[in-house]
Amino acid sequence: MTRISGDFYFSPFVDDYCFFDEVDFGMRDLTLRIYEDLLEAMQQQNLVFQRVSDHLRAPFAEGSMLRHDVDDRKLHALAFARIQHRRGIIGTYYFRMLPMSFSEDVVREVHELGHEVGYHYEEMDLCNGDEERAWDLFRRNLERLRKVVPVTSICMHGSPRSKFDNKELWVRRDYRDLGILGEPYLDVDFQRVAYYTDTGGRWDGGRYSVRDHAPVMPADPYSTTNDMISALRHGNFPRTAMLTFHPQRWTDSPALWLRQRVAQTAKNYAKLGVIRWRSLSRA
Repeated sequence: MTRISGDFYFSPFVDDYCFFDEVDFGMRDLTLRIYEDLLEAMQQQNLVFQRVSDHLRAPFAEGSMLRHDVDDRKLHALAFARIQHRRGIIGTYYFRMLPMSFSEDVVREVHELGHEVGYHYEEMDLCNGDEERAWDLFRRNLERLRKVVPVTSICMHGSPRSKFDNKELWVRRDYRDLGILGEPYLDVDFQRVAYYTDTGGRWDGGRYSVRDHAPVMPADPYSTTNDMISALRHGNFPRTAMLTFHPQRWTDSPALWLRQRVAQTAKNYAKLGVIRWRSLSRA
């Protein structure tokens, strides 16, 4: 149970009940302040930054891909893009073609800041598994996005509540026929690229993930962004990695942060239910 008006709330970071009055908002994770701290720690280690399309064209021996899945709150993604640009860092932003994610002005500015813009596709979910309709819709949405910016890579949206895996669109079709270089889940070698995602509102939230995970678990898991920063400062962070951010989760506003935390907790319970139900269905 999650309660805000009472005297406790549930924290998905520590899997325990905490007294609401004792929450230290100065120590909260997933804020823009700590995001900047992470970028600074990465730069202090002289890490090389790659866009996903750069990696697909010619993988560096060492390179960090900062990937951003823009599921919601597109202005949060724009804030990320501006922070990175100010620091001379490039990243990749995958936009859904829905109003909460897509805006021509936002997409154009992200591109003009030097970042890659890609398509965060979800057609198998939107078309209820109808492959022909999904293929037609994918091409139309890709063309719509390409009228604003160049697009050379795509990445599936997890659609955790759907029984359809959006990557199934490629069982009988090839996105390369449309000038797409690749899809991270299908074309990045995670044997050599460590994968970290903030899915579940934490960096080790794999058990809450329905589809947002790589086939190989990273050798060094981290729970919080501060754990990553500490590893970087001690020279223990992987030199080749992909970090996936969902910008809608990151905010410096205590009220919005708490609202997001409560919503994420509910989503995590729902995802666990979906995962367990599907596991039982396969048994």
